[in-house]
Amino acid sequence: MTCACTMLRKATRAVARVYDEALAGHGMTTAQFSILRKISRAQPLALSRLAEQLEMDRSSLYRALAPLEKLGWVTVRAGSGRTKLATLTPAGHAAMTGAEPDWEKVQGRVEAGMGSELLRGLDLGLQALVRSAEGGRA
Repeated sequence: MTCACTMLRKATRAVARVYDEALAGHGMTTAQFSILRKISRAQPLALSRLAEQLEMDRSSLYRALAPLEKLGWVTVRAGSGRTKLATLTPAGHAAMTGAEPDWEKVQGRVEAGMGSELLRGLDLGLQALVRSAEGGRA
């Protein structure tokens, strides 16, 4: 029987490498690009919500946000209560929009190589895998 985890890790490394190479010229990783896109779609965005959307724990998210803040691409400020809110700065928006064409080229190559139907099937299959794995938690 094939190990789902091993297959997934192998695919993740291969695919992430291609996206990271495309975004490297923009001074960001795929993970950072994903964070910028999530924030840009719902500003300001509570860090707890951002962590949920990215399937990250909060401490990992804080570590991922630190370089983005240092670059001046994201600001994090206090919200109501203990909530912290992330906002994209104009420089962050420019960085993200500058990187989007290269991200779209890679995305287009992936879709062309797989076909949109197979890519959609992969999406559905991965969603089912996540549900299955989460359903088996102790």
